[in-house]
Amino acid sequence: MNRLSVYLSEHVGIEPWVASVVAIALVTLIANQIARVMLRHAGGITERTATVWDDALVHTASRPLVTAIWLVGLGFVARVLQLQSDVSFIDETLAVRDVGLIICVAWFLWRFIGKVGTNIVAARAARGEEIDLTTIDALGKLARLITLVVAVLIAAQTLGFQITGLLALGGVGGIAVGFAAKDILANFFGGLTIYLDRPFVVGEWIRSPDKELEGTVEHISWRHTRIRAFNKNPIYVPNAVFTNILVENPSRMSHRRIKTTIGVRYDDFDAVKAIVADIKTMLQQHEAIDSNMTLIVNFNEYGASSLDLMIYTFTKTTVWVEFHEVKQDVLLKIGEIIAKHGAEIAFPTRTLHVQGDWPVDADGSGAKAGDGGQPSAVAG
Repeated sequence: MNRLSVYLSEHVGIEPWVASVVAIALVTLIANQIARVMLRHAGGITERTATVWDDALVHTASRPLVTAIWLVGLGFVARVLQLQSDVSFIDETLAVRDVGLIICVAWFLWRFIGKVGTNIVAARAARGEEIDLTTIDALGKLARLITLVVAVLIAAQTLGFQITGLLALGGVGGIAVGFAAKDILANFFGGLTIYLDRPFVVGEWIRSPDKELEGTVEHISWRHTRIRAFNKNPIYVPNAVFTNILVENPSRMSHRRIKTTIGVRYDDFDAVKAIVADIKTMLQQHEAIDSNMTLIVNFNEYGASSLDLMIYTFTKTTVWVEFHEVKQDVLLKIGEIIAKHGAEIAFPTRTLHVQGDWPVDADGSGAKAGDGGQPSAVAG
């Protein structure tokens, strides 16, 4: 750079310090262009690789790197101007440059974290693999938070602040803030618990027997979780609530259960055994029923007006709509089996039993009140 400055000074006829500034600007510009070309070339190479890290590195480094190059050049220009001026501003300028470089590094890491998360999601989707958006989002937020805190602390130290005093002040202030913002902190740690334990993730259907809460999880932030109810209303639940309530996650069920009781008439007692056997065979052969799970078909109880058969089995599908299609098919086939044996599905009835003979008068009329042989009604 000194040779370039001397050349500009001798052959162009400008002041040495001006020549130095021009030389620094030219070198910075050339370095800027070289960096752009190299990043562009590297981007073409990384697009042909399978890993997601190198692609994210190249695509997120361009703007922060270019900015950092200009900041370094600005630092050299400040040194040159300091030699030609009586004003002492070099320390402040270099401090600003250093803070700018710290911001560039933090900027790069912030973009890099987001790009890596996006690439991981895209790569797994392309391979048809399951994507845990909740974990990826949680790790990204945590990494960005750490980046921001570290950048602020380093920048504060660069500007001359005492980090130890700042940390001590932060500790004392943290206690006061903790008491004042205990609900916010409770929600924060509640969100952290959700991210770590993963009782549910974005896209799953959850419900709580303790609260009137049911719907699909749309978003999990550090303060609240947004759930879309089945009537399409959004429900915003503070994360702290999930540490104190019971949460069911039907989205993770392995099977859906069919549990029902069907009654046949008392007149069909002789056909009960055959009906039970045929229903069990039908369920074992049904393509949508998992016969490896618990399968029960039994005459279970003498009901008030029916012989009750218990049907207990599990479907292979867990999809709500498909489950009801399977359940409908099973119930229709059960009705066909009952009809095939000449039986009928029972419904509530009352039977009148008459004891003794009714006395008949000469005119053919029945017995009057107070006569013998009164009828006795028995409900069944």
